[in-house]
Amino acid sequence: MTSLEIEAFLSIIRCGNISASAKELYVTQSALSRRLQALENELGYPLLLRQKGMHNIQLTEEGKAFLPVAEKWLSLWEETSAIRNLDQKPLLKMASIGSVSTYILPEIFREFLKDNKYNLEFHLYHSQEAYGYVESGLADFAFVSNPMYSRTVQTIPLFSEPFVLASNQKLGKKDAEIKTESLEAKNEVRLPWNQEYDAWHRQWFDESIYPNVFLDQMSLMEEFLTKENWAIVPWSVGEKLEEKGFHIYHLSDVPTDRVIYYLIKNDEKKELVDCVLQLLRKHIASKKNMKILG
Repeated sequence: MTSLEIEAFLSIIRCGNISASAKELYVTQSALSRRLQALENELGYPLLLRQKGMHNIQLTEEGKAFLPVAEKWLSLWEETSAIRNLDQKPLLKMASIGSVSTYILPEIFREFLKDNKYNLEFHLYHSQEAYGYVESGLADFAFVSNPMYSRTVQTIPLFSEPFVLASNQKLGKKDAEIKTESLEAKNEVRLPWNQEYDAWHRQWFDESIYPNVFLDQMSLMEEFLTKENWAIVPWSVGEKLEEKGFHIYHLSDVPTDRVIYYLIKNDEKKELVDCVLQLLRKHIASKKNMKILG
């Protein structure tokens, strides 16, 4: 098994077909096919379905199971290759859920990298994915909103914050309290913030009415907060939205405050992790509606 074979497999998945992948890797289709075949021969099972007339690739069940292994294998290979450069700056590999990475971490990253002492590798993951990456050592630490049990990873509360209502329309005076029952579910931009929030949402809104937009990541939320649409968001998100001209309100009946946790497995990168956590705690302490927990 070689890095070229693993790269070939991942490229084919990313591009959707062998032709596009061959162009991406600057090799012929036959050379790419040989790499894939060599990988399958060594593994002892097929990774892709091959059917006449099929234009786009489809993974076999074994291929689906092998995909995350291939990603980890390539990451470890790159890390192994980097050992020859032991004099390079220390590298911190971080992961986070979208809302924290979009609305909190940019300032922290700028400070962390300001003195050019460290290198940073960042990945955007859901909570469950983040646990897997910290457990496997592919991330040094991560921020999550849904805590899970892990035998090898510590889950430590970092901060809490309330939820607020965000709207593109003016619904009342600044800082006014909006009755939760007055919100129309059909106009919601819905995000699953955490398990406690989802339970609260089921109590207050008719689940048979589908929201106008359902998102599992933060990147497009602002694009959909138009006209009569509204969203319930953590305070750190609402603060940034208000700076961009959106209207932020309190709710008469609110979900339990959101808690953000950080995951860590060992103390190998303690200096780097502590640096980020120190910057984060300083940032949180300056915010009136955010509370440091650990």
